[in-house]
Amino acid sequence: MNDLLFEPTSERPSLAEIRRLSPAALAYLGDAIYELHVRRQRLFPPDRLERYHQQVVRRVRGSAQAKLLLALLPHLNPEEQEIVRWGRNGCGRPPRHLPLADYQNASGLETVLGYLYLANPERLRHILALTDVLAETLGEWEG
Repeated sequence: MNDLLFEPTSERPSLAEIRRLSPAALAYLGDAIYELHVRRQRLFPPDRLERYHQQVVRRVRGSAQAKLLLALLPHLNPEEQEIVRWGRNGCGRPPRHLPLADYQNASGLETVLGYLYLANPERLRHILALTDVLAETLGEWEG
């Protein structure tokens, strides 16, 4: 599958270089990757822009990501689970509207997605496909 999201723009960094990044940096990247993935999923069938936006926000908000991570955890390998823990512990202060536990879980999800984007794009594709299935199960696509 040729996909712009997964096309390397330059040489892939080494695992040592990736591990030197902060959890916040990986979460920053993972947040962008996840939102782009969700936006692309909602484009078809065509709909009004307002409806696209509502559906995407419903799925990318922190509370939805936190629920999704809990459903995804059993499907992650031990290395990925460790990256999630690292991301949870490395997050900053949550926004006022989001409980700390939800913020930590959402940050853990974003951290592992950012890590996989750099380290293992094939695994990232698998995990993103799994998030779509889990989101359906959790009712995050409704509305």
